[in-house]
Amino acid sequence: MIIKNSKHKLMQVVGIAAAIAILWLSLVSVAEAHAAQKTAALIGLHPAGPVVPSFNGPVTGCVFQTYNGHYLTAVGGGGRITDVIHTDAARFSSWEKFTLIDSRDGTSVIRYGIQTFHGFYLTAVGGGGRITDVIHSDATQLQAWEKFSLISLGYGVYAIETINGHYLTAVDGGGRITDTIHSDATQIRAWEKFQVSCGH
Repeated sequence: MIIKNSKHKLMQVVGIAAAIAILWLSLVSVAEAHAAQKTAALIGLHPAGPVVPSFNGPVTGCVFQTYNGHYLTAVGGGGRITDVIHTDAARFSSWEKFTLIDSRDGTSVIRYGIQTFHGFYLTAVGGGGRITDVIHSDATQLQAWEKFSLISLGYGVYAIETINGHYLTAVDGGGRITDTIHSDATQIRAWEKFQVSCGH
């Protein structure tokens, strides 16, 4: 009888532990989904894709996390044409924060200028399609090569598309200080995916 009661109590404890684990996982999923929706709303996107464009005020404090969990860094806070972007930051600080500026060009997908900490725009040299001399961070005006579209893949994950239709790639999924970014991808695979969150 004691063994039977012990087994019954053990089964109850296991059942309660399983219920708590399921509840915790569902709360984490809800929190992640809420954060993704909040970022999508801030930058004018529906979680499933772009909505009809309207002017969005600057969206500040945006960080771009690579596939392997590192953050994009605008070296020196911007203003460079060499050693422009690193992808090895394990946590974000000022150089990892960007401001998204709506280009207001009236396209069906909102194109953004990605502004560095010191107010410079990222430039996809040649409009994209490169594996060397890929990105500059010294532009002071939002011209064609400074326009990027954030393509929502759901749950706060985005691909970054250049003006000529290529995608930015974090080489090796991130974690690099040289040969960090390419702009020649024509398909979205793992290294072209970035977790984007704003308001930091």
